Amino acid sequence: MNITNDLNGFLVIDKPYDMGSTQVVSVLKHHLHPSKIGHAGTLDPLATGVLPIALGKATRLIPYVMEKQKTYQFTIKWGIETDSDDLAGQQITTSDKIPTETEIKSVLPQFTGEIMQTPSAFSALRVNGKRAYELAREGQEVQIHPRPIIIYNLHILNITSDTATFEVQCSKGTYVRTLAHDISHALGTVGVVTMLRRTACLPFDLTEAIALDDIKSEKITVENLKLIPMENVLQDIPKLFLSATEIQRLTHGQRLSILKLEKPQPLSDDGVYCVQVTNKICGLVRKHGPTISPEFIWKK
Repeated sequence: MNITNDLNGFLVIDKPYDMGSTQVVSVLKHHLHPSKIGHAGTLDPLATGVLPIALGKATRLIPYVMEKQKTYQFTIKWGIETDSDDLAGQQITTSDKIPTETEIKSVLPQFTGEIMQTPSAFSALRVNGKRAYELAREGQEVQIHPRPIIIYNLHILNITSDTATFEVQCSKGTYVRTLAHDISHALGTVGVVTMLRRTACLPFDLTEAIALDDIKSEKITVENLKLIPMENVLQDIPKLFLSATEIQRLTHGQRLSILKLEKPQPLSDDGVYCVQVTNKICGLVRKHGPTISPEFIWKK
């Protein structure tokens, strides 16, 4: 007999080392039996940290999570370069140069703001339907083109005799191992990532994360699982206040005229809006010209 639990909301898993994001989803499927499940913002097997998981109706909101800013901490060990830019790869070159703190700080402005980045063949980017790192580890040639990313903040957390640990706040599509590779080369040396941890994937961070082992050991079950409400991911989307009657019409696929709303509101920009009845966010709509059409309504 197949069991399906009506779970709607988000979890944050502190993804363990050497486990893929899809493997985490498989474990959660087995233990929680949600109607639907998906992850937002892939972490490859050698990275740890914040992995947002959407359950049930929340899977419809995954695109809104994946677009948001992310924060990582990472350590570069100087003097070694591998084909994967981490310790799992094959060593391809070495260097005796260990950069000073002053030298490191001098190149960091090159890697802030909007920059172009060419992700590594060992990244989690999808190429022809497969993760690039899967193809690379099979020995296949992987061609990836440069793309624009945004680095909002990049600074040093700690320095030792042969390593430096950084924190970076960045946009969707940033590959931290590639960033480490490019920083190393800008310093006239080589380096390899020995630690990579995502500490935030807005609006989620490590303070909300639970250990996968707590799910596997059934310390956390469906009965005591605390889901993060779907509306938590929509705080930065502009609001539109509607009546219960108008929401009912949207749930039946009807469009609304801006000029005929029960509560007139100045909506100048086309795009997606949160719809709110009294104090409850209950869905998303899209404004196009003078009309509003339903995107996803989950509360009536």
